[in-house]
Amino acid sequence: MVFDPGNLITAPAVMAGMGLFFGVILAVASRVFRVKEDPRLLGTEELLPGTNCGACGEPGCAPFAEALIKGEVQPSGCTVASEDTVEAIAEFLGVDAGEQEKRVARLHCAGGQAQAFQIAEYRGFEGCRAAAVVSGGGKGCSWGCLGLADCEVACTFDVIYMNSNGLPEVDTVGCTACGDCVDACPRDLFEIIPLNQKLFVQCNTPLEGDAAVALCSVACDACGRCSSDAVPGLIEMLDNLPSIHYESGLPVTPAAINRCPTGAIQWLEGDQFHDRTTAETEEEIRYAQL
Repeated sequence: MVFDPGNLITAPAVMAGMGLFFGVILAVASRVFRVKEDPRLLGTEELLPGTNCGACGEPGCAPFAEALIKGEVQPSGCTVASEDTVEAIAEFLGVDAGEQEKRVARLHCAGGQAQAFQIAEYRGFEGCRAAAVVSGGGKGCSWGCLGLADCEVACTFDVIYMNSNGLPEVDTVGCTACGDCVDACPRDLFEIIPLNQKLFVQCNTPLEGDAAVALCSVACDACGRCSSDAVPGLIEMLDNLPSIHYESGLPVTPAAINRCPTGAIQWLEGDQFHDRTTAETEEEIRYAQL
């Protein structure tokens, strides 16, 4: 085999030519197929809170900004933004701000240390999810709050904290309906609902009668009085629990709670928390400790 010094020049030249050729092709393609970015996108992102909480239904603020520019959503869809911020975004984009409906996290359980029957003292891995997997915690009710603060830890905005009764409280003023607590609770006790839905069921047990109350003094015993006292069609008993049909448009009044024997269904006013933190609860705790 005869060595040809010319190959030392030809081979690199061919490679360089091919690289130049494909480089030109890519450059032309990038210009022809370039997707022009809307100049309003950056400005819209800068106006958004930047929390990337997902409460708007999008995975983050950037996708929400894109949806805003496309007209798929309204600025009011950002539950974290203040009214002034929503108006600023609407003015910047020249669109209607939309109505901002306050939504908050509510807990379907009022069975704290003073109300729920304790079958054992849980000592194990700290956390609701661990207790649910290992032993179910120390409460007799298998459907109630475990009280080990997974929701408090998961809350991005620090608006959930555990009270002295062993139940999480949600500061509805600061709550942004991000849903972190919903994902964190192993018993699916949290629900994101409009703040103006004042009639709320604070129980999750499928049991009825004495079997339910034996586990928790504030459990729903499925008596059905709330359904009878409310406007016909508003409340339906499903799996031994009241189901409130807000979508029906029927009048919702406190009448449904008047004859509830356990207080499992409540009428929440203003910024009242979903569980009881009043002097009445403190007195129950002191009584239980006697």
